[in-house]
Amino acid sequence: MSLRHDARARRPRTVLVLLGVWAGLAALWWTLDATWWIVAALALFTLPALWEVITDRRASLHLQDGTLHWRDGARADSVALDALDHVRFDTRLDMSVRVTLILSDGRRIRLPHASLPPHRAFETALKSAGVATRRHHFRAL
Repeated sequence: MSLRHDARARRPRTVLVLLGVWAGLAALWWTLDATWWIVAALALFTLPALWEVITDRRASLHLQDGTLHWRDGARADSVALDALDHVRFDTRLDMSVRVTLILSDGRRIRLPHASLPPHRAFETALKSAGVATRRHHFRAL
């Protein structure tokens, strides 16, 4: 089975949320007469999202031909499926899933979150390719 997942940082939802936050800050400034430096300090928290929209970083994960390829921005790597001992899926307290590749030699490779497809589809594709998976829920480590 093959799996192909591509993601972009510039999504309509991100742009709409960013514009909504800025509209709320502008409303604070004009209607509630908030001090400019308070509005500016709150606007600083939107700069990472603005940077993501401007740079439009691409991320992808491809599972095909016995190889797992992933890319997050300028970083890219791949691993052969036969070099994997298992893939570990950790559900965190914020309900996000962290994926770690455990290689046969004991090394661990954590996949970048931006490149991950929906975890259930990814786990199904890995099992179809003959890769063992393990799930761990709400672990502190």
